[in-house]
Amino acid sequence: MTKVDLEQKLRTALEKSGAASSDFDLNPELVLPDDRILRPAAVLVAVQVVDDKAEVILTKRASHLKHHPGQIAFPGGKQDKADSGPIDTALREAEEEIGLRRENVQVLGTLPMHETVTGFNVTPVLALVSDTEGLRPEPGEVAEIFSVPIGHLFCAEQYKVQSRYWRRSRRYYYTVPYGPYYIWGATARILRSLAEQYR
Repeated sequence: MTKVDLEQKLRTALEKSGAASSDFDLNPELVLPDDRILRPAAVLVAVQVVDDKAEVILTKRASHLKHHPGQIAFPGGKQDKADSGPIDTALREAEEEIGLRRENVQVLGTLPMHETVTGFNVTPVLALVSDTEGLRPEPGEVAEIFSVPIGHLFCAEQYKVQSRYWRRSRRYYYTVPYGPYYIWGATARILRSLAEQYR
């Protein structure tokens, strides 16, 4: 797949109207308070083409972090007051966390927002990346940078529903494991939404 072909397919996917999602999608019996306060955040869904194969760049978060330690995630984080919006947040965080320079990122658009159990309203920013030569994990936040073929991530059969107890109740969530990487929760849900729009 060429970068031009990939861009066209991703832009077509963005044109399809998707619904907002949350970490509670698979627990419809759970009633969330209307007055809950959600903090704005953004992540970069960065796609690159390597040897004619499209891949999504992901990270393994450092084990000492307060939120989602050791989990697989997109580069991203909470929106700062100085950020002009979610795209600015996603680009800033990607540069801080994995050294991805803004000039190497072509933003295509944003995906529907995702609410997390930790109280964030996350805007996924979909982008194409042209140069990943200088990528390096920021030790304070990122343990590892890796990529997963979209052929794996955009295949419906790769997604499973699993569960665990959380706050005295069973919580269900999506997973899309890849090799040694256990991709689940918000990251898997956002990828699944994109996969549905892509197909």
